[in-house]
Amino acid sequence: MTKIDLHIHTSYSPDSTINPKTLVTQLYAHPFIKATAITDHNTLEGYYKVKNLASAYPDILIIPGVEVSTINGDLIVLGVEEMPLKPWTVENVIDFAKKREALTIAAHPYRARGLGDLTRKYGIDAIETLNGISQSHVNKLAENLAKEMKLPGVAGSDAHQVNELWTAYTEVKASLSLDEILKAIKKGLVRVAFTEKSIRF
Repeated sequence: MTKIDLHIHTSYSPDSTINPKTLVTQLYAHPFIKATAITDHNTLEGYYKVKNLASAYPDILIIPGVEVSTINGDLIVLGVEEMPLKPWTVENVIDFAKKREALTIAAHPYRARGLGDLTRKYGIDAIETLNGISQSHVNKLAENLAKEMKLPGVAGSDAHQVNELWTAYTEVKASLSLDEILKAIKKGLVRVAFTEKSIRF
């Protein structure tokens, strides 16, 4: 079982202040979360910086990812180290991910910049049902959508500031291996959880 924060932004996102070195230090020191996905807005630069810094620390995993601002809403792609080509339509991004055996997640579907009910139209792999900075009723709508679509629900802090890190995470029935983790998420071998410091609305 691996506990992972699947949605984190670094200072390479224009709206985030999280220093990559601070992120890596905190992840290594965390008592039970040992993996994270770097999902900066429309760039992989933060992931590469964090991956480089994390190479000095044993027993933590940095998952490559990006939160793509598609025409219809935000879509997280996990398991890629390159950006999809524009135009960023949901269909194009999903096609890009499938060709690379990557994972697509509808980020905070019922919050600003989410796909909302349009999520039903697309062949995504999972839905973010617990987002650390979303209000509980919005997360509940996402949870209901995942059940309706029979898709796995995942969680991430969506941290943009240091004090928001690690508030929500996904338990994945897999070892600390990128390939195993992505396959387990697709199979629905997951459970969402939040920590005591989560802000609940």
